[in-house]
Amino acid sequence: MPTTASPPKRWPVHVINMAANVTRMARAAEHLRRAGVSFDRFEAVDGRALGPEALARVYDPVANAQRFRHALIAPEIGCYLSHLALWERLAASDAPGFVILEDDLAAADDLGAVLDALAAEPANGWDMAKLFSLDPAPRMLETRPLLPGRSIGRPWRIPSTTLGYAIRREAAARLAAQALPMARPIDEDHKFFWEHGLTIVLVTPPPLRIGEEAAEAGTIRAARKRATRLTLRGLAPRAWRTLRYRLGYLARLWLHRALGR
Repeated sequence: MPTTASPPKRWPVHVINMAANVTRMARAAEHLRRAGVSFDRFEAVDGRALGPEALARVYDPVANAQRFRHALIAPEIGCYLSHLALWERLAASDAPGFVILEDDLAAADDLGAVLDALAAEPANGWDMAKLFSLDPAPRMLETRPLLPGRSIGRPWRIPSTTLGYAIRREAAARLAAQALPMARPIDEDHKFFWEHGLTIVLVTPPPLRIGEEAAEAGTIRAARKRATRLTLRGLAPRAWRTLRYRLGYLARLWLHRALGR
């Protein structure tokens, strides 16, 4: 009598959370519980706790000035190091992939079904699958059904967010090997797909959204606003640096997409 193959096992799910952000973790845990998603909490790296020597090992301010629109702040550095630690953990494991989430998420009720469908995807189909986009109607190069009500495909521009994504072990190893010293925030690095050579896809409509952001500590958005207020004298140079970065990125994006990448 023929046997039926068992479905692929759901990949391990990790939620990055700073110890002080108790409310955010509780809200994320409740969303994931309702979606039927088990997870492990991962203690986030606090970039504010890095000393000068540790900071010099992981962050290159000269490359930052050349490759990004502003100097990185401590929470951005800590965020990158948190994801990097999980990439390294995955690369050293025998798991086919991880699902990596940040704690300011809100999840759709079918998130578990989405994660099961991603685990069943062919290994050569993609390297990373993003679960959220700030753009409510992203331009897609192509899409195909993932499960009822959800599609998957390559976005023309990679979403600028790491709220949640699935990543394969080989892709994690590649990103980890070239991550340091960092010069851009992690989500910006993902956008430069021609540098890391990964195929990044997006689930649409996304099964995640940004939750209530009543965080107690360490949020990147709040820290960036404070840094901006403290440097108003540099408004004109900062505006030029931002414009140069955005135009340069779009020019390279158009080129690589025109080449079919």
